Amino acid sequence: MSDAEIIEVAGREVRITSPGRVVFPRTGHTKLDLVRFYLAVGEGALRGVADRPLVLKRFVHGVDAEPFFQKRAPAKRPAWIEVAEFRYPSGRSAEEVVGRDLAALLWTVNLGCVDLNPHPVRVPDLDRPDELRIDLDPVPGVSWDEIVDVAFLARDVLGEHGLTAWPKTSGSRGFHVYARITPGWTFQELRRAAEAVAREIESRAPGLATSHWWKEERQGVFVDFNQNARDRTVASAYSVRPTGLVSTPLAWEEVRGCRPEAFSIDTVPARFAAAGDPWAAMDSQAVEGSLESLLALAKEQGPRPRAPKGTGRRQSTMPLIEIARAETKAEAMAGFDRWKARHPDVAALLEPADVLVDSMRGRSSAWTRIRVNLQHVPEGERPAQEALEVDYDPWARERHQPSEG
Repeated sequence: MSDAEIIEVAGREVRITSPGRVVFPRTGHTKLDLVRFYLAVGEGALRGVADRPLVLKRFVHGVDAEPFFQKRAPAKRPAWIEVAEFRYPSGRSAEEVVGRDLAALLWTVNLGCVDLNPHPVRVPDLDRPDELRIDLDPVPGVSWDEIVDVAFLARDVLGEHGLTAWPKTSGSRGFHVYARITPGWTFQELRRAAEAVAREIESRAPGLATSHWWKEERQGVFVDFNQNARDRTVASAYSVRPTGLVSTPLAWEEVRGCRPEAFSIDTVPARFAAAGDPWAAMDSQAVEGSLESLLALAKEQGPRPRAPKGTGRRQSTMPLIEIARAETKAEAMAGFDRWKARHPDVAALLEPADVLVDSMRGRSSAWTRIRVNLQHVPEGERPAQEALEVDYDPWARERHQPSEG
């Protein structure tokens, strides 16, 4: 195969370099396979990113290696790639690529992007979101049917407050529920409204759903409202995930019987060609997407209990020990396996949710932390905190790289 292939799309020519490079080692899918996927579902994929600034999550060495996150648009780019200045809570800003058309989308794929990560705003008003995003994140051991039950609760709560809910698989273990809103609300109001949804779901299904932010305190499905903060992005509709599965829009009538593994880079193009996009009407139904009712609910719920003033940072009440900080998940898990081999009797008492695998993110890089909650281990048998199995300094790279915003 040649070193480059030219794709003509949206009236432009997009140069795909190294089209035969394998991006998904487990299945053999190449960069060109990924490009062809996005061409096949282009109308739906573009709906998810159109006119939105994008954080570039680049898998330059394939999906089995850690990606790096690039907020600033590359200085060397075609003249037709548009950028917009997005401001972050830190006070920094970055000129980010705007998903204006399918050519821009494929250009990001050529850079190594696998999934697409847009902000919930559109140019030119980057301070007023037009989407509320609910990310359902199950703790280990939660069944798919339980996740679906929580998704329907999210639909009900949003509907009761005047918003139309749109479901999609996440392409990973969780599930996403979106609602279009009328631009005019701030990010702070958006996050407060999303937290009200999460707390209301939790009140209706205690034990099944949780809005608790701290991972060791969660049980069931975490209703992640913080994805609505200004600095967060979520994989958009028709994004191919590193799993090879696709974050796939659904109609509510098919949610109950769906399984995430059915929606992959191989199967979704045929589904799209045969049935179209279940989210095709999303924008036309968002005329009255107000947050007023949810903000009133947030006021009724009142503030969450906070630590007393002057007590410093929040301290967990759970018996936690840290096992590893590693540049890659594989290295972290290998360290955890070594720890279990040294403490087999303790490892046998751990529940799936007691192993806390955190995907951590700095300004431009990702790393993995593993902690263990010893709550199910008798107090006298709990091992003390030891030297980390892997002691990676995740901030060293950040200190030696230019700021990405």
